[in-house]
Amino acid sequence: MPRHVVVRTASPKLRVIIGISAALAAITWLIFGQTLAHQFVTYDDPQYVYANPNVSAGLSLTGISWAFTHTTAGNWHPLTTISHMLDCQLYGLNATGHHFTNVLLHMITVILLFLLLRHMTGNLWRSGFVAALFAIHPLHVESVAWISERKDVLSALFFMLTLGTYVRYVRRHSLTAYLLSLLFFALGLMSKPMLVTVPFVLLLLDYWPLERFGVARLAERMVRQPRTSRQPPTVTRLIIEKIPYFALSALFSVVTLLTQFHSTGIMDHLPFAWRLNNAAVSYVAYIWQMFWPTRLAAVYPHPNDQLPIWQVVLAIAFLIGISLLAIHLRNRRYIFTGWFWYAGMLVPVIGLLEAGEQARADRYTYLPQIGLYVLITWGVTDLMTLIMTRKSVATNPNPITRGSRGVRRDGTQGRGYKLFCVAIAAAIIIVLGELAFVQTSYWKIARCFGTTPSRSRVTTTSRIII
Repeated sequence: MPRHVVVRTASPKLRVIIGISAALAAITWLIFGQTLAHQFVTYDDPQYVYANPNVSAGLSLTGISWAFTHTTAGNWHPLTTISHMLDCQLYGLNATGHHFTNVLLHMITVILLFLLLRHMTGNLWRSGFVAALFAIHPLHVESVAWISERKDVLSALFFMLTLGTYVRYVRRHSLTAYLLSLLFFALGLMSKPMLVTVPFVLLLLDYWPLERFGVARLAERMVRQPRTSRQPPTVTRLIIEKIPYFALSALFSVVTLLTQFHSTGIMDHLPFAWRLNNAAVSYVAYIWQMFWPTRLAAVYPHPNDQLPIWQVVLAIAFLIGISLLAIHLRNRRYIFTGWFWYAGMLVPVIGLLEAGEQARADRYTYLPQIGLYVLITWGVTDLMTLIMTRKSVATNPNPITRGSRGVRRDGTQGRGYKLFCVAIAAAIIIVLGELAFVQTSYWKIARCFGTTPSRSRVTTTSRIII
């Protein structure tokens, strides 16, 4: 009898996922691949890498011990320091290798973000678009093109791994996944302590898209599921579940504050009112820069008490108004999660606790603005779906169905809607990509390698709590 050979091929959905992942990797390297021709810059690179003998000597047990027992530029992030040591071990003081690691870490994080969102929401194309925004937004250039900001891309990688293993724990009820999530969280905190807000992000994900609490959702599940099935956790249980995460956050917050105080001797040399006013305006400024990413800078000088009172009042009113609106529209759960993801993750770096003189920094938007990308992407597509549905009802008596992936109906209008969405998304990506490419090129100009420059005002002001 002839033997039949069964050839397994990837499913169409899997091929699309692989294709989107490849496209995300391609645009990431298209924008940031130019950094492989860049050198070190004078902004903190001497302290972090080439003028630090403990780092430039490469990886060793003595160096690893030093990374855990000493600070760099007033910050304690041993895993980031060890990653710099590993680069020096592999590439020496050839900046190309150090830049390659930054871009590689960013690319992996971009793909993990796409896979995570798709797994949580089930929506392929929206997840891909959010990941594309994260990959190429000009505000993220500083995090990728600046070797000293290895802590951003490294902590972001562990952030995605933390969320991914947490989602697996939720879906599979796996203790191993829960412990892995805690491990990745600890590693992320040792890369950059800005991740102290992760427990709050996990609670937001419990609300949406995991939908683990809420009276309405609980009632739905109790109706659909048999009595013997696992019941949804209560809000109290969800909070108790996060206690180990909160404990790690508290521990690393204390370590960071003590380290910063020991390094600088001061924590709040600016009056609290000045810092509070600047924080409110910075929240709004980051949103404006997300939509209009021009005139970006390595340092934004602190305005001290020079902010016009009307700007502060309008900024505070805007923040309160959006927060109340997000609560009011909590039935659209992505609005609540997206907005408070942004507002919450910025708290450690918004300037309420500050040791430098900068008003804000592009790098601080790296992870927080993912929440806004999700809010806008899901919100705009839902709004377009609603408009198209109403328009179709008014112009055509044929039945129309409205689903999570857009308007679905027979005829050319459905295809036209999809093509319109693709065209808009492509235009946004092209524009942001062009701006990011130009912004990345600026990091090649101000460079100085082979000397140990004195600490300039730029380097000094870049030292802040996180």
